[in-house]
Amino acid sequence: MIKIIKAKQSDIPEVKILVADSLREYHLEFDPLGTDKDLEDIQEEYFNNKGVFKTVIKQPGREIIACYGLYRIANGTCELRKMYLTKDMRGKGVGRQMMNDAFIEAKRLGYKKIILETNSILKEAVSMYKKYGFVEYSPEHLSSRCNLGMYKVIS
Repeated sequence: MIKIIKAKQSDIPEVKILVADSLREYHLEFDPLGTDKDLEDIQEEYFNNKGVFKTVIKQPGREIIACYGLYRIANGTCELRKMYLTKDMRGKGVGRQMMNDAFIEAKRLGYKKIILETNSILKEAVSMYKKYGFVEYSPEHLSSRCNLGMYKVIS
């Protein structure tokens, strides 16, 4: 059984391993001084910034198998960040559960638009985003490991 829960700062060392391992599979770099610096203090970066950071745990026990965050960009717009799953949990519906939870949270927080950055080599992720209605656009800025911007207007 899995459960999506609010992350605690004490979860972050395990989250960093999950993110770094996922990126390594695709020959992408974990960047603790840049793109991934937001993981240093999730209270400040997410919770105090009208956002959320969640982990997905596998029970029994409390193994973290996935994570995602919603980060405030501007009034009405948030960014879906750090959506990663362990390799053995992909293709089992966990991504869909996370995406549905992210939409619920975004609406609860008052957002009307979700943006995200990804890399086109993450074919399964891009495919899922498109299934959920995200469309490609050209943002002013992309993080160093990303080559694709997407957004979705939510209601």
